[in-house]
Amino acid sequence: MARKWMVSVIVFAGVLLILSACVSQQTESKQTGSSSAPASTSDISSSTMMNKGETAPEFSLVDLKGNTVGLSDIQGKKVYVKYWASWCSICLAGLEDLNNLAGQNNDFQVITIVTPDYKGEKSSQAFTEWFDQQPYDNITVLLDEKGVWAKKFGVRAYPSSFYIGSDGILAKSQPGHASNEQIMESLQEIL
Repeated sequence: MARKWMVSVIVFAGVLLILSACVSQQTESKQTGSSSAPASTSDISSSTMMNKGETAPEFSLVDLKGNTVGLSDIQGKKVYVKYWASWCSICLAGLEDLNNLAGQNNDFQVITIVTPDYKGEKSSQAFTEWFDQQPYDNITVLLDEKGVWAKKFGVRAYPSSFYIGSDGILAKSQPGHASNEQIMESLQEIL
């Protein structure tokens, strides 16, 4: 009986050893920033990465005035990206605070993205007409037609927040509403 128990303990310890080796290898690859994801088109080398995470998707989208805005245009600056929808009551309730945050002189850029003709959002024209009637002059709204970039960011719910470091690394993502205090606190934690 004691022998069976001893064999069970040894087998259990062996399994734990193997599992811990796998977990530490995955953790190490995440900490070093290595991944099988395709390399970014930006000029950022792995030696200049300061934040943990993967390279943010290099979006290039059109704003409501027809101007193209890309992540590479604001390279070297921290970026807060909020995906939201006009039908989302939680999103709408947070727009006034976000407008105030975007109007402040911060060390980061605030960008919002909507997905026309995707997941129940209005068409680009209908959204633009609706948003032009809103009192949010400081918010930059980009149009992600049919959610192409939302899929690359992994947006599963509205609103969703993404925090990109000055090194272009997607350092944090968070579904749900984020207050201005939470946004600023999260951006202070990244470089």
